[in-house]
Amino acid sequence: MRWSGQQVLTDGVGEAAALPGLRGLLRSVRTPEFAGTVFHEVEAKSALNRVPGSSPMPFRWTVNPYRGCSHACVYCFARNTHTYLDLDAGADFDSQIVVKVNVGRVLARELARPRWAREPVAMGTNTDPYQRAEGRYRLMPEVIRALAASGTPFSILTKGTVLGRDLPDLAAAAREVPVGLGVSLALADRALQSRLEPGTPSPPARLDLVKRITDAGLDCGVMVAPVLPLLTDSAEALDALLERLRAAGASGVSVLALHLRPGTREWFMGWLAREYPALVPAYERLYRRGAYVDPDYRRALAERVRPLLRRHGLDRTSGVQRTSTGTGGFPASGVADQAPPAEHLAAPVVEQLTLL
Repeated sequence: MRWSGQQVLTDGVGEAAALPGLRGLLRSVRTPEFAGTVFHEVEAKSALNRVPGSSPMPFRWTVNPYRGCSHACVYCFARNTHTYLDLDAGADFDSQIVVKVNVGRVLARELARPRWAREPVAMGTNTDPYQRAEGRYRLMPEVIRALAASGTPFSILTKGTVLGRDLPDLAAAAREVPVGLGVSLALADRALQSRLEPGTPSPPARLDLVKRITDAGLDCGVMVAPVLPLLTDSAEALDALLERLRAAGASGVSVLALHLRPGTREWFMGWLAREYPALVPAYERLYRRGAYVDPDYRRALAERVRPLLRRHGLDRTSGVQRTSTGTGGFPASGVADQAPPAEHLAAPVVEQLTLL
């Protein structure tokens, strides 16, 4: 599980950890394979995270093997969570990754407790469990097996094609418990994608992942999120993407407009000023009320998307067949037409992120 890399000092490779105050820290590692990234290996005391009771989400528990994410999506809603570690929500979120190396063992122990009620567990609602480092750390197979062995339903939302490695484990788990799988794919434009989310697999690679999941006999919903006003929201762009998703076998699609929480807002607007300075005034108007886009824009987006979902058979009334996994699909097809509650990290309204 551990890499052969060395520990890190602020001025180079050495014997001291870069974050000596981090709870449970074992060592901090860097490797030429991930230039510019530091992995802080920790022993977690717990794996299950309780969702706040005020949240409207259809699950109460999550598991996050990683904190921070090398996908480096400039719009990632979870960026500000890194400030809890005294790291910044910008470059540190992308390059200072906390790895809970014992997450599978701790999770198995927690799931074995008599009081565990086998409630659904969601993964990928904060940072991606299948970001690139998972190819090395291999934390998820143990997590999947622990959940299935305990009779616990679970779901995974990811941009990471590393999930394909675990399809045999996921198919086996789906024979024991309800399993929901979702892929996040916001756009098909490769040039724009490489600037917006430089650490993610390409759109064709994620479309192939959707097909691999469905070929394995599992449903695969897709989150077309976030839709970026004036950049990825044209009817033509959305139509082309939905056509490719349907061809890949997506069992449902949800569309969600960009939201800009504190931390994310500053990082994204800085990117926008560099890449598309002419759009800054429009974004300031659209997000003048806070994290969520103007209600008139949401309604217009909904009106644009609904006929496209129907055209491609991806609306909720299209009669898409479900497999025997019992998930009911991931996520429910549709488009958000209201702002989600500000206190919930995952942000989409319940309708838009039906995990199980």
